[in-house]
Amino acid sequence: MAGNEIVGNIVREYRIVLPISVEEYQVAQLYAVAEASKNETGGGEGIEVITNEPFESTIEGECSGKVFKGQYTHKVIHLSQKVPRIIRALAPKGSLEIIEKAWNAYPYCRTVYTNDYMADNFFIVIESRHEPGTGEIENVHQLSKKKLEKRNVDVIDIVNDPCRPNDYKAEEDPSKVKSEKTGRGPLIGADWSKNQNPVMCCYKLYDVKFKWLGLQTHVESLIMKSVRNLLFNFHRQVFCWIDKWHGMTIEDIRVLEEQTKKDLDQMRQSGEVKGTVMKEK
Repeated sequence: MAGNEIVGNIVREYRIVLPISVEEYQVAQLYAVAEASKNETGGGEGIEVITNEPFESTIEGECSGKVFKGQYTHKVIHLSQKVPRIIRALAPKGSLEIIEKAWNAYPYCRTVYTNDYMADNFFIVIESRHEPGTGEIENVHQLSKKKLEKRNVDVIDIVNDPCRPNDYKAEEDPSKVKSEKTGRGPLIGADWSKNQNPVMCCYKLYDVKFKWLGLQTHVESLIMKSVRNLLFNFHRQVFCWIDKWHGMTIEDIRVLEEQTKKDLDQMRQSGEVKGTVMKEK
């Protein structure tokens, strides 16, 4: 992969261990994305699904020439009220829309975020790989030596990492939830992951660039704080919603996604702004 590597100003790999199998996570993730999207949409803000269809092709960044099969999605994220006030003041009208393109060839996924106004001055590229185990693979993304030297690894513990008071819900706390369908949970103690079967790890590599004179360092820091919080809360939901998604098939998920697209279109046109907002301190 080294020949086609993208290297942002920030290169960070998040590792999230979950007490589910790699096969189960494919459905769990898609279910949680569909549900979580509704919590980020309303009042003219949120997620607009443009395309959601099967694909079969090579993927940029995978230089082996291997053909991948999976699901391609193209979304527009409307977020003018969800960025720091200083950016809203400076940004031209219509520039606060993020384009998300994702190639889900599970267990490998690639997601790219861009902005038409900022062009090459902004991108977030996410390479996701999903493997059994508790996160011991040191170079699952097959990075070059140069990129490995720049990469920072951040392990997210869905049980023991602190949860922001405004985000906390007892029904989304893995230390309190027990699955009726599978018998898994509650997850207790510092070494909870060592006692799980099945167990898997999401390895999510973020390349981030935001080049804007006077704002670059501040905004990149805000982005990474938001990313970590998002991943932490999302994967707590993935586990705690296990009795909702367990037993669903990919076909069931596609039906859910189609209904979610209709719901999002309606929700975006009404109600109040919801979900994650990037706040200055």
